[in-house]
Amino acid sequence: MEFRAEMRYLRVSPQKARLVLELIKGRKVEEARNTLLFTKKRVAAHVGKLLQSALDNANFLSAEKNLDIELDNLYVKSAIANDGPRMKRIRPAPQGRAFRYQRRIAHITLILAERGNGSSHVSGEKRTAAAPAKRRAPMAKKAAWKTSKKKVAAK
Repeated sequence: MEFRAEMRYLRVSPQKARLVLELIKGRKVEEARNTLLFTKKRVAAHVGKLLQSALDNANFLSAEKNLDIELDNLYVKSAIANDGPRMKRIRPAPQGRAFRYQRRIAHITLILAERGNGSSHVSGEKRTAAAPAKRRAPMAKKAAWKTSKKKVAAK
């Protein structure tokens, strides 16, 4: 089961928000909360509130629908920062001119999911290393080049 929380029209650039969201993707909720507490970015406080909201949503829905959800097994399944509307502004420039710039706004979505009993999110599949691609011997290529050269010279 997934639990989500959204924060819309946040006055921060989505690019800056993604820097913080990348730190918590795939982590357990408690570990993500600790990471956000010690991150020096300004948006980390907002993401921390959003994480708490998603956790409260999970707690409320588990009580409402009589679901047996352990809050300790929740992890951050996805964290996305999308563009919101941009505010166009003008900055005065020398000699009566004006420079335009844009203030960016972000919409942040956080999705929590429950991970199985201590196992990773990959369900029992063994990862195998891909077999290296077969290569032709480099000498065979050189030999073919030399023979074609000799034929050209013989004509």
